Amino acid sequence: MGTKGFYILALAPAGALVWVIAEWPDGNPADARTETVAWVPSLHMDIVTRFDTLAAIMSVLILGVGALVLCYCAHYFDEARPRVAVFGGEMIAFAAAMFGLVVSDNMLVLYVFWELTTVLSFMLVGFYAVRTTSRRAATQALLVTTLGGLAMLVGIIVLGERCGTYLLSEILANPPAAGTYIEIAIVLLLIGALSKSAIVPFHFWLPGAMAAPTPVSAYLHAAAMVKAGIYLIARLAPAFATTLSWHVAVVVLGSITMVLGGWRSLRELDLKLVLAFGTVSQLGFMAVLVGIGDANVAMAGLTMLVAHAMFKASLFMVVGIIDHSTGTRDIRKLARLGHRLPALALVAAIAGASMAGIPFTFGFVGKETAFGSVWATGAFSSWQAEVVDIVLLVGSIITFAYTCRFLWGAFGRKVRSTPSPAVAKMHPPSAMFFFSPVVLAIGGIVAALASPQIGNLFEPYAETLPDYGHHLEHLAMWHGFGLPVVFSIIVIVAGAGVFLLARRMREQLFRYRPLLNADRIYDSTLRTADTLSLMLTRNTQRGSLPITQGVILTTSILVPVAVLFWGGRNQLDLDGGSPSQYVIGGIMIASALVATVLRNRLAGALIVGVTGYGCGMLFALYGAPDLALTQFLVETLTLVIFVLVLRKLPAEPEPRHSTGFKPLRALIGVAFGIMLVTIGLFAAAARSETPLHIDIPAAAYEFGHGANAVNVLLVDIRAWDTLGEVSVLIVAATGVASMVFRNRRFGAVPRVADAARLQDGMNGNGRDDDEDDDPIPPDRTTWLLGSGFRDPRHRSMVLEATTRLIFPTMVVLSVYFFYAGHNAPGGGFAGGLTMGLALVLRYLAGGRYELGEALPVEPGRILGAGLAISATTAVVSLFLGAPALSSAVFTVHLPVLGDIKFVTALFFDLGIYLIVIGLVLDVLRSLGARLDVETTAGTNQPLNDQRVGR
Repeated sequence: MGTKGFYILALAPAGALVWVIAEWPDGNPADARTETVAWVPSLHMDIVTRFDTLAAIMSVLILGVGALVLCYCAHYFDEARPRVAVFGGEMIAFAAAMFGLVVSDNMLVLYVFWELTTVLSFMLVGFYAVRTTSRRAATQALLVTTLGGLAMLVGIIVLGERCGTYLLSEILANPPAAGTYIEIAIVLLLIGALSKSAIVPFHFWLPGAMAAPTPVSAYLHAAAMVKAGIYLIARLAPAFATTLSWHVAVVVLGSITMVLGGWRSLRELDLKLVLAFGTVSQLGFMAVLVGIGDANVAMAGLTMLVAHAMFKASLFMVVGIIDHSTGTRDIRKLARLGHRLPALALVAAIAGASMAGIPFTFGFVGKETAFGSVWATGAFSSWQAEVVDIVLLVGSIITFAYTCRFLWGAFGRKVRSTPSPAVAKMHPPSAMFFFSPVVLAIGGIVAALASPQIGNLFEPYAETLPDYGHHLEHLAMWHGFGLPVVFSIIVIVAGAGVFLLARRMREQLFRYRPLLNADRIYDSTLRTADTLSLMLTRNTQRGSLPITQGVILTTSILVPVAVLFWGGRNQLDLDGGSPSQYVIGGIMIASALVATVLRNRLAGALIVGVTGYGCGMLFALYGAPDLALTQFLVETLTLVIFVLVLRKLPAEPEPRHSTGFKPLRALIGVAFGIMLVTIGLFAAAARSETPLHIDIPAAAYEFGHGANAVNVLLVDIRAWDTLGEVSVLIVAATGVASMVFRNRRFGAVPRVADAARLQDGMNGNGRDDDEDDDPIPPDRTTWLLGSGFRDPRHRSMVLEATTRLIFPTMVVLSVYFFYAGHNAPGGGFAGGLTMGLALVLRYLAGGRYELGEALPVEPGRILGAGLAISATTAVVSLFLGAPALSSAVFTVHLPVLGDIKFVTALFFDLGIYLIVIGLVLDVLRSLGARLDVETTAGTNQPLNDQRVGR
């Protein structure tokens, strides 16, 4: 459908808006509609939503303005613009994330939606990815808001743990007593809110985000994303607005933001930047109003929240129309545009009137209410309230001034008798291009006329705040003559004067850049971080493996030991252990010491393997046969891989590569070993509760339906971890194969038939010309097919015969380990390793062609099939209404075997089994068969190894 598809997309938020209106909450907060979806109860992460008055107000802005912005996009973008469809999807996703944010009652779930809006904002702001300004603006917004979000996450955890609940409704119903931890939590939460809503000192990212397409500015930076911080402040105000840290963070910084943002807008020449700094100013204004914690002031805050979304989104769309029609947003290049587009000028004037606080607009209702309620609030002392109100008055004067500057800059004559070149060459916009800004501009007037009815919708939230002895004033356009009227007159007169003064004395007022500029501070901070990171990297990572390892090990020694002796410690309770433990430990220590002095690489690898086998024996000694079996299998396979690589290297390192005895390295090694033992002993002595391992066997059988606790942990209780770990195995196998194969990783598996065909082709017409050319003498027994194509000097008849007999047994044992692992030692991992060792034996005995005969399947297919099976098992349980990777038991009666019970986790284990087999096969093809080919390349071989090796 092209860009007209935006109208279809607009039906999603429009339909949700209809639901919001139909389900509008009544006046009692206790009756707010809630929904709960059990997710992770043990981590307090159930998905709990609550639809109350504040959530409903924000939802109207998110969904209503979102639908209108999507309609606007249908005419803003060209048909040929790439990634427009992706842009539409991102806008819908952002609307959904914002809606989830405002209805979330669980703070942890709220944080998830909070960060989703951050990521989607990054993608939307960076829509014009080829432009440096867009990439910089998107990255800046991401870094600043993510930093605030991380601080907010810490605050959420502190507050949730201190309160014993993560539900906002329960925390607000029973606010915690003031204390140091609560103060810290609130400050951290406010850092997240202030960074999201561009409050000083985080205000600089919002003007930079104007590099985004205008629909993004109209939606994210007027009605949605930047309001998330204001929403969070309003949500927490009933419980925490009385603390000193709250007043400093919200009221003081909000007041500074209002004045600073307004003043900066007076110096800008880009219409979007004028509105951007104006948005910063208005966000400071709203933060003050919703953060004071007074019921009447909160009514003004909600009014400004709604009014700002309407007039600022409309004005951003007006700028988009101007840019689309004239090709510029520069005030200096626009003259007499109002004569060419009077309808657009009228729409901008109506929306601008609401922004400036002109009577008969909803913005006027909000400012009038703010001036009167802040002056009389009981939340502050009288002088504090008066100071805050005067600051708001100054900010409103500047708001009126930059509104005049915006309208004059966009539509004024600029003392010209003819339109400027950009205006003269403009193309008129279509009528439907005006639809969205017209609806929002007129909405500001309609809302003002219906302010009493709208005020009734706001009051349930305001009633959750104290009124300090003043009854809750109903919202109205006119409350009679009084202080608010006087302030409004001052705003209009003084604002016009400031506009004229700034216009006349622009060169004198804005000649010099301000001494403090947050954007420059941000750039300086990033440069400093880069410099420090380079210095640190230069001094710790010099390309020397010993130095890098030494730094890592030294850090891992000093930090735990320092923390251990800094904190409290229990008395060590040393268990003597069995004599066999000391014997095994002594052998392991001796092996480790011998490995440090051996010069032969292969001998060193074998000696190091002794320590691994010793560890497996300790597992067996302490009653963990499953761990012992896995350790033995892994150690054996690791040794094989070492041998495959080391056979291509010299037996001993050259004298110039000899490291000799290094006392510092020895000291680090000994210290690391002592540290591990010490930490382990103190950790064992510090246990104050019943060890978990006592309950694991019963839990494994009850919840995982298996007697082998280790396997149940892997495929059921910790199945998510296992799925991630096997994914890492696949990445590792792919990385090794990519480095070795370099240009072609996948392909047919070389088999004996291929080798024989090539051999016949070399001898001509498929016949042997010379009996001596046959690599298999007729009088020699062939136990393995592939061995016939090996150099006779490398063949071992004993190994071939043994392999022929043992291989089937190992395959059967592998299948047994896999199937029985849920109730006996084994499992998919152990079974896969056993099958891998069987393949290793076939390769060592018969060579690379025998490997193809043993398993003629491309390793990548096996890895992919295993991952697909495991991932499918994780998803299928969701469709059955159970948690992901949960297990079910099935019992089947067979005539001979009787009742056979199997668990659905067996399928997940099957995926692990295949992945391990694929990993071993991939390593054997990479480090075994491929290296064999490269070693024999160019020699006089009986066949073309290069072709078959692939």
